[in-house]
Amino acid sequence: MKVLLLDIEGTTTSISFVYDVLFPFARRELEAAFDGQGMLVKRWGDDAIQAAVAKMGGGAGKQGPIAAAAAALALMSADVKDTGLKILQGLVWQTGYERGEIRGHVYPDVPAAFERATAAGLRVAIYSSGSVQAQRLIFGYSQAGDLGRYISGYFDTTTGPKKEAASYVSIASALGVAPADVVFGSDNLAEVKAAAAAGMEAWVAERPGNPALPPDHGFPVFTTLAELPLP
Repeated sequence: MKVLLLDIEGTTTSISFVYDVLFPFARRELEAAFDGQGMLVKRWGDDAIQAAVAKMGGGAGKQGPIAAAAAALALMSADVKDTGLKILQGLVWQTGYERGEIRGHVYPDVPAAFERATAAGLRVAIYSSGSVQAQRLIFGYSQAGDLGRYISGYFDTTTGPKKEAASYVSIASALGVAPADVVFGSDNLAEVKAAAAAGMEAWVAERPGNPALPPDHGFPVFTTLAELPLP
């Protein structure tokens, strides 16, 4: 084992944090555009904002901040895993983290596991459907302090879909290791199956608030990161 590759939602971070804190914050900031307020209006000319909305489905970003906000909110309501939307959400959340309105949730076992892994010479990497920017914010502004110092790689859906084995092969290649040298953990059984198909050692997370796992799914289960095969 050379790399510990982890999902975020339901694995290092509670699902409720994403749905009860992050999504409502993003929705409020985007809705403020309808009143001529919010970061989307204030930062409409920023290159980062323009790059995000240019990638967003529907092409509404070219019509101005109000149309972009409406398009983003529609994608959020439909739970569409749109790359442009994920990037835009990360930029919105950044304002909340920087203002001290948001602190990234991590389970109590996460900091110790990150420290243990890196002390043993392992690399810790993250693969989430949220943008790399959003990932960096959760760990960089976490309730346990800056955990970003333990993380050597971040991957999102620009690498590939999380339920396809080829994405995990690409991540291993980017990290300079064989898939067999990677232990992957996620609460999503389809992602675990894809990582296993790529040749990784794959574990499924059973955390409070996660959906119940089907019986006889055939994968090892962990309830804390301490139960993963760390040195």
